[in-house]
Amino acid sequence: MKKALYTILFISILFLMGSPSYGAQSSNSGQADRQEVVQDETHDQVEEEHEADEAHHAPPGWTVIPFVLLLLMIATGPLFYEHFWHKNYPIIAVVLAVMVVLYYLFALHNVHGPVHALAEYVQFIALLASLYIASGGIMIDVDKKATPLANLIILLTGAIISNLIGTTGASMLLIRPFIRLNKTRIKAYHIIFFIFIVSNVGGSLTPIGDPPLFLGFLKGVPFFWTLEHNLFPWLFALALLLATFYFFDRRNTSNYGLSDEEPTFTNKIKLVGFRNFVWLGVVIGSVFLDPNVLDWVPAIHYDGQKFSFVREIIMFSVAFLSFKFANKGAIAGNEFSFEPIREVAFIFIGIFGTMMPALELVGGFAASPEGAKLINHNTLYWGTGILSGFLDNAPTYINFLTAAMASQGGNINKISEVVAFAQGGTFHDSVMDLKAISIAAVFFGALTYIGNGPNFMVKSIAEQIGIKMPSFFGYIIRFSIPFLLPLLLLVWLVFFAFA
Repeated sequence: MKKALYTILFISILFLMGSPSYGAQSSNSGQADRQEVVQDETHDQVEEEHEADEAHHAPPGWTVIPFVLLLLMIATGPLFYEHFWHKNYPIIAVVLAVMVVLYYLFALHNVHGPVHALAEYVQFIALLASLYIASGGIMIDVDKKATPLANLIILLTGAIISNLIGTTGASMLLIRPFIRLNKTRIKAYHIIFFIFIVSNVGGSLTPIGDPPLFLGFLKGVPFFWTLEHNLFPWLFALALLLATFYFFDRRNTSNYGLSDEEPTFTNKIKLVGFRNFVWLGVVIGSVFLDPNVLDWVPAIHYDGQKFSFVREIIMFSVAFLSFKFANKGAIAGNEFSFEPIREVAFIFIGIFGTMMPALELVGGFAASPEGAKLINHNTLYWGTGILSGFLDNAPTYINFLTAAMASQGGNINKISEVVAFAQGGTFHDSVMDLKAISIAAVFFGALTYIGNGPNFMVKSIAEQIGIKMPSFFGYIIRFSIPFLLPLLLLVWLVFFAFA
C-alpha cells in the first residue's frame, strides 16, 4: 500500500510541475521513447497510428495555468466576489479557453487538439441540454410525508434508472421531486448525497449510465462488460452511501426549509408531461448513432477520423421540440429555467478549452517509458480518479485507457485490441486495469462540482429554487473529504489494493 501511495504522489508531483522534461520536447521524441515499451510484433502498427500526433509539439507545463486559474475562479468566485462572478463567468470562461486554443493553433501548430475538444464539447452539451430540457417537461409530484425511508427509495430508484437514461437524465428527472418532497426539511446534505448517488455512482452498470463508460463502449468495450465487472463495487458503494445518508436523515427533525406551511398529504404520486418520456427515449436511442460504430451513419471526416453530427442534430432538435410542445403545467410546476444549462454550457466551454494541455501532459507521461513502469491498476484507479474529480471524467477516462493500452503495445483506435484488453488474456492484468479506470472515472466524478456534468446542473437547480449550497471548497471540505474520500479508499482496499 505504501509503495502505491508513493507512486501516486510521484505522478501527481510530475503533473503539478507540468512534466517539464516531457513538455520541453516534441511528441516525436516522446513517441520514439514510448515505442521502446511496445511489443515487437505491434511496433509498426503503433508507429503508423501515431503519425498524426507526431506533427505537433507537446505543450509546455505552464500552459496548464489558464485551467488552474479557471478552477480557482469557479471555487472562489461565488464565495468572495459573487456579483462579479455571476455577471462575468461566461466572458471569463470563453476568454481563457480562447487563449489556450490560439496557443495550440499558432504556437504549437496543433489543430488536431482543438478540433477534438470542440467535437467532444458539442457531444457533451448536446446530450446534457437535450436531457435537461426534455426532463424539465416532466413533473413528478410525490405527495407524501418526507421520511428517511422515502428519501432512500428515491435515491435508490435514481441510482437504478441512471443506468437506463443516464446520470444526467435521472438527475434532471428526480432532483425537483426530491426537493419538493423535502421542502419543509431540506438541507444541503440532501442535494450533496443526491449528487453522490444519482448523478455519479449510480450510473456505473451500463455504457448509457455515464459519459466515460459510453466513450469506452464506442471504443470497443463490450456493452455488458460494465454490468459484469462493476456490479459488486456499485452495490458496495451504494450500500455505504445510502446507509450514511439514512443516518443523517433520521437525525434531521427540523421542520423548516423552502416552506413553513403545515402540509397535508394525499399519499399520491402525480405525473404530468408523460409525452416527454418519448423525447427522452429519442435522446437515448440517438446516443448509439455513432459513425465510428455504424458505418452507415453520416459523419464529418477530418484527419483520418469520423466525427458524429447526426446524433447531435437529433439531440438539439429534441431540446427545442420537447420544450416547445411540453406540458405548460409541468414547466410551471418545475419552475423550469434555462439558467442551469446556460451556466453549465459556459463553464464547460472553459473547461474543455483549457484542460487540453493538462490531459496531454498526463497522458503523454503515462504512456512514456517512465510512466509505463508506474502503470498498474492501483495507480490507474487513483490517477484516473483524482483527475476525474477536477477535469471532466469522460476525456480523463479515455486518456488513461489510451495510456494503459499504449504501455503494453495496445492501440485504443483498434476496436479488436480494445475488446482484447477488456476480455483479458492478451494484455497483462488488463481486466483489472480497465475496471480501475471505469470505477474511478464514475465514482470520483462526484469529488467536486465540475467532475461530472450533472453535478453542476443539480447544484444550479437547487440554488435557483433557493437552497443554500456549499461553495466549491465547502463541497470538498464538508462532504467529499469526510464522506466520499473514505468510501473511495474502502472501494480501493476491497476491490483493487490486494487484487
